[in-house]
Amino acid sequence: MATLSHDLAIEILRGLSVKDLLRFQCVSKLWCSSINDSHFIKLHLSDSLKTITNHSLILRKSRYDFVSVNVYDSPKTTQRLNHPLGEQKKLHKILGSCNGLLALIDDDNRIFLWNPSTRKSQVLPSTEIDFSSASSFFPRSTYYGFGYDPISDDYKLVRMVQLHGNNKGYLHSEAKVYSLRSNCWRRIKDFCFYLILHRKFGILANNALHWMVFKTPQSWKQNLVGFDLGTEEFRFLELPDLCLDKLFCYDIKAMGGYNCLTATFRDSNDVVAEVWIMKEYGVKESWVKLISWNQPHLLSCFPSVVVVPLAFSKNGDKVLFSSDVHTFVWYDLGSKKVEKVGIRDVPIIHDVDLYVQSLVPLNSNALMINNEMPPQG
Repeated sequence: MATLSHDLAIEILRGLSVKDLLRFQCVSKLWCSSINDSHFIKLHLSDSLKTITNHSLILRKSRYDFVSVNVYDSPKTTQRLNHPLGEQKKLHKILGSCNGLLALIDDDNRIFLWNPSTRKSQVLPSTEIDFSSASSFFPRSTYYGFGYDPISDDYKLVRMVQLHGNNKGYLHSEAKVYSLRSNCWRRIKDFCFYLILHRKFGILANNALHWMVFKTPQSWKQNLVGFDLGTEEFRFLELPDLCLDKLFCYDIKAMGGYNCLTATFRDSNDVVAEVWIMKEYGVKESWVKLISWNQPHLLSCFPSVVVVPLAFSKNGDKVLFSSDVHTFVWYDLGSKKVEKVGIRDVPIIHDVDLYVQSLVPLNSNALMINNEMPPQG
């Protein structure tokens, strides 16, 4: 009986789902070693990203349960994911998603990394905020971001903290970076801008994390700032020229690897959603308006309800949107028609993120969680 060559077996394995690969680890020691090899893991991830396979939406329902749904296949059904903390009833929010890893934070401000596909998770070491005792009583803003640096082959989580004094006075700010490779935090150069909200999560595109911020405490105009995960430096990026005499709700997202600006505003008897794409990173003139979508059905809800672009379709001719009313639709870029996505058992959604199933490992020297709470020290 003929046997597969090892190279041919690897080519076949590259096209399988993570679920199948985990099962096939039991075939032989050679297959187990090959599937867990770092080079194979990167090949499998690269193939998934290029072909838009093994992609799912991850939805946080209620306070602590997560489900996934593959919107590219039919029928579209939800699948409950094993919570990284087992049956612990802790509120978790998604800080970011990158290459199959999710960064989560609970209501005790503990941060976790979780690969839902391999069911592996770890708790990050805690890090103090270097405030004086007197200033620690002031309100603060805390911004996070999570992404991958291909130069150092490392996953990094960024935390920016800023204290607010009276009369828009800012008392203290600091930025720290966690490295998955070293499993430790370190402080980096302080930032020279002002945070807007109590908590905000960064958007990953072009190997950089992005947030909307103010350049001065008195400014009413939001600015886009990026953090290069390789150089670990901040820079401002110019936004497209928008008609600012209208009531705008706008935010930055990532779609198809590009920075994506969403602007929702009221225009006469319509609510209009515009989507802009930055085709060339850092170049203001490269912003292109991709969509201008009239939505009169949202008129009574605006500005409390806005739509959010999530992903392109596999052939790039449609855009998947979600809205605060917990619905998903495909918007056809050519015909401008909208098609509702029918998902069985879709929950009331609190968070939604796009993620790719992968074998990306965590730090084997870190504190791992196996459906149990980590010991408290």
